[in-house]
Amino acid sequence: MTGDKTAPISGPASYFPAIEARYGRPIVDWLALVQDRADLPHMQVVAWLKTDHGMGHGHANAIVAHVRAARTAD
Repeated sequence: MTGDKTAPISGPASYFPAIEARYGRPIVDWLALVQDRADLPHMQVVAWLKTDHGMGHGHANAIVAHVRAARTAD
């Protein structure tokens, strides 16, 4: 029996390839930038990504949600 046993990427991380392609930076850069602002409210960080980095709402929200989920999982 053959087949791929890896689960497809879902949730916020599913946006990461498109974010890298669209905004020209590795996802680890975006995650680090958001991690540095982890003490701010979710939507404030989303707004910052949109305003200062020209990111679309869905992409910005996905990064912030991913960082926050990782923090609560620790």
